[in-house]
Amino acid sequence: MYTVKIKHKLEGQIEKLPLIVQDTFAELVDDLREKGPIQSHWPNYSKLSKNSYHCHLKYRYVACWRNEKNTIIIEVYYVGSREKAPY
Repeated sequence: MYTVKIKHKLEGQIEKLPLIVQDTFAELVDDLREKGPIQSHWPNYSKLSKNSYHCHLKYRYVACWRNEKNTIIIEVYYVGSREKAPY
């Protein structure tokens, strides 16, 4: 079981997303908790760097997270439009 931390500044941004995207993000968080940072079954999942990953929540929306090797903490650092994604 992993611990998923969501950056504090993201909480307000997530609430502004369409409900279907919020629901999909909640599903992703559940999968991250249960299965860890590698989520290859999610749409457009990819490894961004040594410890960072991303996937699409819907066509226009993505989530990005990181996990330091050998830890059980996953930090979600971006949820929003793919146009503004930090990659």
